[in-house]
Amino acid sequence: MEPVAIIGIGIEGFRSEIKELSYKELMYLAAVKAYEDANITDPREEIDAFVTCAEDYHEGTAIFDEYTPDQLGSVLKPMHTISGDGIQGLAAAYMQIASGLFDTVVVEAHSKASDILTHGLIMNFAFDPHYTRPFKVTPHYVAALEKRMYQEVTGTPDEAIARISVKNHHNALSNPNAAYGMHLDLDSVLDSEMVSTPLRDLEIAKPADGAVVLVLANAKFAKREGRDPIWIRGLSWATGTPNLDTRDWTTATYAYLCAEKAYRQAKIKNPMDQIDLFEIDDTYAYKELQHLEAIGVYAPGEAGNAALLGELDPDGATPVNVSGGVLGVGNTYENNGLVRIAELVLQLRGLAGTRQLSDVETGLALSWRGVPTDTGAMAILSNQE
Repeated sequence: MEPVAIIGIGIEGFRSEIKELSYKELMYLAAVKAYEDANITDPREEIDAFVTCAEDYHEGTAIFDEYTPDQLGSVLKPMHTISGDGIQGLAAAYMQIASGLFDTVVVEAHSKASDILTHGLIMNFAFDPHYTRPFKVTPHYVAALEKRMYQEVTGTPDEAIARISVKNHHNALSNPNAAYGMHLDLDSVLDSEMVSTPLRDLEIAKPADGAVVLVLANAKFAKREGRDPIWIRGLSWATGTPNLDTRDWTTATYAYLCAEKAYRQAKIKNPMDQIDLFEIDDTYAYKELQHLEAIGVYAPGEAGNAALLGELDPDGATPVNVSGGVLGVGNTYENNGLVRIAELVLQLRGLAGTRQLSDVETGLALSWRGVPTDTGAMAILSNQE
């Protein structure tokens, strides 16, 4: 198959609330930056197809790709919506290029969460209408059950999970695109409001507004003068069961399945040795630890100790969420995966500013669709073809 590279990224946001821009304006500004980065002068001529990642419930609009062509320059071009995370959209674009169908494809995802007035009620539509929704449980309630199970099975202490919140909010201070950078200590996290026992307020990512646009291309197009390609070495997605009563609550099954496939494609035998940095979904602080164990970076129960020892810090042996993660950048829902990808591209190009890591060649991004799904997606990127 055709090698595929990311040749352009555009980021607009992120802030807890962006009142002065509509979602269309956020997308347009991100697209302008992505095209300039990719050395694209006329997207109508140089881009073959477009993918947008959006959930109609969040947008308040059906058939959402009807509302994206103008600001992306995709009028009268092939375009479709992925009702899923940004890395799932990345996979759709990757396959269109790898198959030889197109030379270039743009992927867009965004969040205008501040426009949503009843977000909790909308999220509840994801629950089974017969067996779960009538109980009026919330996503945070279900996450709290999973956190309790994770701690019971692995023996991970509260302090280790709180350490993730401290780390990622602090990392976000070095990221100009992060909405929730702040100095915290363990006590401030452990003393924060108990939203649903044992899940605390400062362990939950808060919504943010922003947009990310990526430009993908085949090898011939990517190697043209003026472009800095980052190669997609592995890509996978997986779904377990959405039913709360039939899933395996002891691990993140989707993450395990994603890792199994992406490692095989990227020829990764030992992720700890072969991958230099990780951008891992931490919508809830415990998920970062659970995900690291599910993808084989740490054995079950070991990630928490690694966090307490500082191994997951930017200067640690296994840098995780140097960007601030979802906790620090903000929860941008369908856009979370592309935010993780954009950070890897910046790091692999050596353009991450004050948070730049040294000697990085390969990075891994893992996204999660959120409660109550058992769906995730993974990408492994490298600056080496």
